[in-house]
Amino acid sequence: MAKPKVKEGVVERNVKLTGDIIRYILNNPKVLDVLPDKFELVLLPEDDPEVRQLNLDLLDRFGSEGKPIVFARIKVSDLASKAPPSIFVPVAV
Repeated sequence: MAKPKVKEGVVERNVKLTGDIIRYILNNPKVLDVLPDKFELVLLPEDDPEVRQLNLDLLDRFGSEGKPIVFARIKVSDLASKAPPSIFVPVAV
């Protein structure tokens, strides 16, 4: 299976966003109190559709290896102003 082409700069933006989220969680550790153990975090930036699609494609391609999936909806512009991301765990019914 051929690797899909990723536009230049998308991976770099994703890595930066990942670092921003890790910093947010380290500065707000209580966030982890409401999340499942050993989860897979999927970043869904609202204002960067290329990164959002890349992360959804990666989830589709590699799965979560049996771990619970946690989605973080983020506005990249809000992270600079310290606004919290919307972090949620989908619940099966």
